[in-house]
Amino acid sequence: MQKKYFGTDGIRGQVGQHPITPEFMLKLGWAVGTAFGGEVDCKVVIGKDTRISGYMFESALEAGLSAAGAEVKLLGPMPTPAIAYLTRTFQADVGIVISASHNPFYDNGIKFFSASGSKLPDEMELEIERLVDGPMSVVDSSLLGKVARIDDASGRYIEFCKSSVPVGTSFRGMKIVLDCAHGATYKVAPSVFAELGADVSVIGATPDGLNINAEVGSTHTQALRTAVLKQGADLGIAFDGDGDRVMMVDSQGNEIDGDQLLYIMAMDLHERDLLRGGVVGTQMSNLGLELALGKQGIELVRARVGDRYVMSELRTRNWILGGESSGHLVCLNKTSTGDGIIAALQVLKALERSGKSLPEALSGMQKCPQTLINVRYQAGTQAPLDDPGLQDAVAAAEQRLADRGRVLLRLSGTEPLIRVMVEGQDAIEVRHEAAALAERVRLLFAE
Repeated sequence: MQKKYFGTDGIRGQVGQHPITPEFMLKLGWAVGTAFGGEVDCKVVIGKDTRISGYMFESALEAGLSAAGAEVKLLGPMPTPAIAYLTRTFQADVGIVISASHNPFYDNGIKFFSASGSKLPDEMELEIERLVDGPMSVVDSSLLGKVARIDDASGRYIEFCKSSVPVGTSFRGMKIVLDCAHGATYKVAPSVFAELGADVSVIGATPDGLNINAEVGSTHTQALRTAVLKQGADLGIAFDGDGDRVMMVDSQGNEIDGDQLLYIMAMDLHERDLLRGGVVGTQMSNLGLELALGKQGIELVRARVGDRYVMSELRTRNWILGGESSGHLVCLNKTSTGDGIIAALQVLKALERSGKSLPEALSGMQKCPQTLINVRYQAGTQAPLDDPGLQDAVAAAEQRLADRGRVLLRLSGTEPLIRVMVEGQDAIEVRHEAAALAERVRLLFAE
């Protein structure tokens, strides 16, 4: 069945526009509480990032859950992967994250985790949607759910992150700049790396509710590059607003993306005979990653774009490592979902084991030139990916690239964007083909 509200990563949109409204969140909270059993011992944990609308939606969800009879524990600002972990720790039935990840402050959204700390199955999302579109009721006053705030959530998660590297691990002598995107990692990330011995300086750690992801974080690494070069740091680590993505910057200011970080982790596990199977990437993963892994006999399987599809492929194959070029990296030997802090720790530990710098660790991988152009369209309108003329243009581009590259057009799962991606061996040819296809898409909307 087609989902009405849920996208590839929960429910997301602009604050004040349906469904990202207080009224909808009230009903959504009730629907979730009802779907997971309501007054029959239903426990829910709620965390959020630092955007200003989080207060409003937290209150609305809390009221709806209470009306369904669910017991609620409020965790405050915490990274999305921390909610996955704490859902398991508190033996809750469901974890809720109020966040729009890397989006600007005026967007917000809701993500869910099951009792096992993984994304909800499609059947449960459909059941929640069915309840949201039906009449709302309230349990008897004696059965209303209670709400409590958890004060030690940060400490629990910090210790969990540290436990993802071997006991005795020390990053002493390593100078690191952290960029917390004025988001959910601003408290916990500096503590994790400092407590493991690193010399840590921090940017993007003064959230005001409006500056989340604003010219900082994993989608805007220039501020981190500047700080790394100015301070003479060994490397920089950038998270996104909710902490499930990570990018790095090396000592020379070069951006290191998710594909490259995935390569470092894969090689570390492979060299220690701990890589179970191969690696799961996506349709957007750079061809250079596939070629570099292939030289070591490591298979790369491409899933659809979106962490839930990477996760599904990993579980189907019983593999442990996968991710996206955007920095959403999954280490199933360490945790149950994509986690920026834990992925960064695995990369640092791999560097420490090998005694290599970031550039040295990446010497076996050469990225192919790749151009990505986002074409925005009006939300609610039909994106023209099935247009015969556009399909002919894509086929012609693929024929010109032959075996030297590939073309991918897809809809974003989180924003009203068509992503036009072209990849190949010749950078000039790649840019030309991408620009031509993006212009073709724009003309279709103009028509």
